[in-house]
Amino acid sequence: MPRELLILRHAKSAWDSGARTDFDRPLAQRGEAAAPRVGRWLDEERLRPDYVVSSPAERARQTVLSVCGELGIEASQVHWDRRIYGGGARILIDVLRDSPAGAGRVLIAGHNPGLEDLLCTLCEERVSGPGGGKLMPTAAVARLEIGVPWAELGPASASLVSLTHARSLEG
Repeated sequence: MPRELLILRHAKSAWDSGARTDFDRPLAQRGEAAAPRVGRWLDEERLRPDYVVSSPAERARQTVLSVCGELGIEASQVHWDRRIYGGGARILIDVLRDSPAGAGRVLIAGHNPGLEDLLCTLCEERVSGPGGGKLMPTAAVARLEIGVPWAELGPASASLVSLTHARSLEG
């Protein structure tokens, strides 16, 4: 069965929100506008995930709920996994290995640098950002084709299909 992984970085967060901790930082206005745009694009491309797992940090939570809202996915269907917050590639791979075996498309939402590390670790080929820029800026979505069952996910077990930045969806 073909599998796909969607790696979603949270949208732009507010640094001056008065949040007590980094974990509690919400989205900035720009992030609040970008998240539903990404969700609409995923819907238009027919890239609705079968399983969604996200960091529970506020900015990731707001992003994934907005994206899922555009896809018709209820908040109760999102799986919150604290390991994603601050997790590197190895931890994120462990999170993804816990995905249901029958899920054809999984979306993981979280943070850098972990998501960039995950993308580079999973892809067989070298991955670089557009024009040598940042690989996973806020509200970016990487789409990967996975060649193994989720439980067997590991380094070099995927191929990059596309890398879409929210900025490119404007207009």
